[in-house]
Amino acid sequence: MEVTASMVKDLREKTGAGMMDCKKALAETNGDMNAAVDWLREKGIAKSEKKAARIAAEGLANIYTNNNRAVIIEVNSETDFVSKNEEFTGMIDTIGNTILNSSIKTLEEALELQTEEGTINDLIIAKTAKIGEKLSLRRIEVIEKSDDEVFGSYLHMGGKIAVLTVLKGANEAVAKDVAMQSAAMKPVYVFEADIPEEVIAHERSIQKEIAMGEGKPAEIAEKMVEGRIKKHFKEICLAEQPFIKDGDINVATYVKNNNGEIKTMIRYEVGEGMEKRSENFAEEVMNQIKGN
Repeated sequence: MEVTASMVKDLREKTGAGMMDCKKALAETNGDMNAAVDWLREKGIAKSEKKAARIAAEGLANIYTNNNRAVIIEVNSETDFVSKNEEFTGMIDTIGNTILNSSIKTLEEALELQTEEGTINDLIIAKTAKIGEKLSLRRIEVIEKSDDEVFGSYLHMGGKIAVLTVLKGANEAVAKDVAMQSAAMKPVYVFEADIPEEVIAHERSIQKEIAMGEGKPAEIAEKMVEGRIKKHFKEICLAEQPFIKDGDINVATYVKNNNGEIKTMIRYEVGEGMEKRSENFAEEVMNQIKGN
């Protein structure tokens, strides 16, 4: 039976195991999902379905740079408490530096990289067992720059938000200012040109409904729609946002005034887009003590 990407994704969500382990488990069990879960458990890769089903939306993001290469990663845990654990932070540094010193580009490749404690996937499994919470490497981005470009990096709240920027020209201080801007103002895109056509069309339809609902004539509503769209895009595009240190200019102008040009911005906010844990942690501990 052919093992599809969708099957691998489903098994990974069920067990918390790595992509390659899930693919191998499905291949070994002819695509039988339940048998694949058992296969992973027997190998010690998935400790239990109960733990794998837990929500891991806390954790930390971090950035690692070396010359013209940089890596930004997000590693998740179940509770914020664990993100302060030295075992956890040490694991993140091992993961980040291992990826930085490799030539890989993707998350799947990263999980198979070797560390002193086996692959990165093996390391995460071992720390999951030791710490007692579901841990996962959620995402990575590897950026390579040229010699005439600079990295800017900024961590907010100890790594709850991490931003990596690349500028052509300028200097690291300016690049860091842009990273701080991104952390504070949460841009979705760098330039208006980056916005997909379907996003523009969707926003236009929303604004048109709002304008028509206000009882405006059609031609006035159209002008209002365009004005509101422009205002919205200035809020979500980094280059167009008013610069937080000087509201009279936008970010692109600030960078240009410092002989630079924005090339790239990657912003990670831990747990964004994920279901958040709602159960009281103290209550869970008591439930475990009671054997529930």
